[in-house]
Amino acid sequence: MSFLFWYFPLMNLVAFSIVGVDKRLAIQQKWRISERNLLFTSVFGGTIGSGLAMLVFRHKTSKMSFLWKFFLIGLLQVFIVYFYVIKSK
Repeated sequence: MSFLFWYFPLMNLVAFSIVGVDKRLAIQQKWRISERNLLFTSVFGGTIGSGLAMLVFRHKTSKMSFLWKFFLIGLLQVFIVYFYVIKSK
C-alpha cells in the first residue's frame, strides 16, 4: 500500500480531532490549542478534516483572520495537486 493512502486519512482524522478538542476547551474556558497548530495540521494534509470539523463543531467560522489563512492553505494545496498530479500526465 502507498504511504499517501494511509497518511492523508490519518492526518485528516488528526486535524478533525484537534479542532474538536479545541472547541471543547473553548467551551470549558480552558487553555487552548494555538491557531498556529490548527493551521499546521492543514498545511500537512489535514485541510479536509479541519474544514469538516469547523462546520461540524461550528468552530473558528467567524474569525476572519483564521479563515483567510485556512482558505489560502487550501487554495495553495489545490494548485499543488493541479500542477504536480494533473499537469504531470
